[in-house]
Amino acid sequence: MEEGENEAAVLAAAAAAAGSVVESLMAAVEEIAAISDYRNAYKKQFCNLSRRIKLLAPMFEELKESKDPIPPRAVRALEKLNGALDSAKDLLRLGSEGSKIFLVLERDRIMERFQEITSQLEVALNEISFNEIDISDEVKEQVELVHAQFKRAKERIDTTDPELYADLSSVCHMNADARIDSPILKRLAEKLQMMTISDLKQESLALHEMVDASGDPGEVIEKMSMLLKRIKDFVQTQKPEMGTPMSAMVIPSHGTSKTPVVPDDYRCPISLELMGDPVIVSTGQTYEREFIKKWLEAGHNTCPKTQQRLSSTSLTPNYVLRSLIAQWCEANGMDPPKLPARTGKPLSVCSAGEHAKVVDLLHKLSSQNLEDQRSAAGELRLLAKRNTDNRICIAEAGAIPLLVNLLSMQDVRTQEHAVTALLNLSIYEENKGKIIVSGAVPGIVHVLKRGSMEARENAAATLFSLSVVDRNKVIIGESGAIPPLVLLLSEGSQRGKKDAATALFNLCIYQGNKGKAVRAGVIHTLMGLLTDPEGAMMDEALAIMAILSSHPDGKAAIRAVEALPMLVKVIRSGSPRNKENAAAVLVHLCNGEQQQQHLAELQEQGMMVPLQEMVESGTNRGKRKAAQLLEQMTRFLELQKKAEAQAQAQAQAQAWTQAPVDQSMDTASSAFTVL
Repeated sequence: MEEGENEAAVLAAAAAAAGSVVESLMAAVEEIAAISDYRNAYKKQFCNLSRRIKLLAPMFEELKESKDPIPPRAVRALEKLNGALDSAKDLLRLGSEGSKIFLVLERDRIMERFQEITSQLEVALNEISFNEIDISDEVKEQVELVHAQFKRAKERIDTTDPELYADLSSVCHMNADARIDSPILKRLAEKLQMMTISDLKQESLALHEMVDASGDPGEVIEKMSMLLKRIKDFVQTQKPEMGTPMSAMVIPSHGTSKTPVVPDDYRCPISLELMGDPVIVSTGQTYEREFIKKWLEAGHNTCPKTQQRLSSTSLTPNYVLRSLIAQWCEANGMDPPKLPARTGKPLSVCSAGEHAKVVDLLHKLSSQNLEDQRSAAGELRLLAKRNTDNRICIAEAGAIPLLVNLLSMQDVRTQEHAVTALLNLSIYEENKGKIIVSGAVPGIVHVLKRGSMEARENAAATLFSLSVVDRNKVIIGESGAIPPLVLLLSEGSQRGKKDAATALFNLCIYQGNKGKAVRAGVIHTLMGLLTDPEGAMMDEALAIMAILSSHPDGKAAIRAVEALPMLVKVIRSGSPRNKENAAAVLVHLCNGEQQQQHLAELQEQGMMVPLQEMVESGTNRGKRKAAQLLEQMTRFLELQKKAEAQAQAQAQAQAWTQAPVDQSMDTASSAFTVL
């Protein structure tokens, strides 16, 4: 009896395993059927692969409904088929959602994947004995036909468009400033099916997804992004007859058929479009609000352009850039992009069940049990990170004052959870005020001074998030936050330095905080970062120095550390943004005290040529600063020449005055001799 029960159990387990495999196969086919829109160089191959796989669905359905057990050999073949379908699903998804440019450039690897998957599918189908499984004759014939098609496809190597590959390869290996012929760009736009703004936007998002997945922008992806910009410029400047829908084009208000090329600084790095509502993320990069919000809501925690980890997901409006874009639009006869309407109200709130969960966590937070407090703070930290609804729900439930109380805890993990939960809550704009009102700033500063490195990093990020509101800059500055931020900038981890830098930059926008930062020794720390051989903090250090150089104490401190040679070096070989900030510092140094000395040093360093190059090819602000310096240096040279001319004239006049006296003395001497 026991032996019979064991055998029955084995058969039941085998049947369950077979059923599970069939269910998995059906799910895989359904997912593959849902993938569509293969608009790229491999459309034929992707469509054929998808169509053949979908024809296998009736076999799986009949196997699911059959009462006969599936033989073990057939189950093993089906498991192999399931693995092949998973591989096919990944490839098809790449064909639907991946970068079209990447797919063409990687043609050898893509075709190799096609061959591998086709071979796997053919081998798996070949191992299924159709006489051993319970399927109808019609389905059997259909599956045998699909098997034959896979067998033929395995032995045949399809070729892609060689002209498209040649065009893409040659363009990607060109220098960034090389001119690309319009016929080539037109061919690429048409063959890659990137004729509308929507197509270009999708390609841009696909490239950014690739960067986020790899964690490193890489030279190849940078070149692909540059090519995409070239194609977009071409598409936007073509007449609508080319095939681009009018609704997708950017047409100037005066109705001409050509559109001026949008400067790169005014484009969103994600959508490649002219920005209407530019916002700054914690790395200092600017994006269109709509697209960076979608990026963050998709679960990304990195900056799309630099791939640096975001210290917070706060978005700061870039009013200066918005104004510059409006001026550019006006100068080019275009209507500036309209700001999307925002009510400021939450789109939705958490459910009753989620609210009950939050309330339960708050009870634990209020308890005297350290374990309960630690675990509750950790859960609230994660919930607040997830989405806006949770941030609203947690704040409305009264969590903020309870979390503030935990900032003074001796337990390291509890303190880390509490300050990070406040950071995540502060992402929602209306919570910033609640956090300030709850008296959180002194507690956050306490963590910044005495917490673990992770807690200090997140405390700095929280202060940055809160300082987005102008009145909070004053409160934070008066709380004693600036000296520990300067210390973190000096001795923190790489992430800690980034968080401290973004917080200090934002706080020092307020004039009253600049003197506090200078007195805390920030200029000395900035010089250390600027002379660091790795240069990891060069961008941030120059940005902070530029903002402090407008303050008298800041200017004096920069002079004291003899920063001028370093600034000259940056203007010669730095990035466009760093050149801009270095020039801004020099403009302030060359005003007021020691002006003549600094201008003379710049003249000795031969800075006229690098500054003239900046005027021609720098950023907009960089051009203005370079022009100011050139004007100061030209005026200085003119004054110097004038002074030299006056000195020379005085010397000559003195020589002429001296001459008659000498002559009369010579005459008297001669007369005396004669006598």
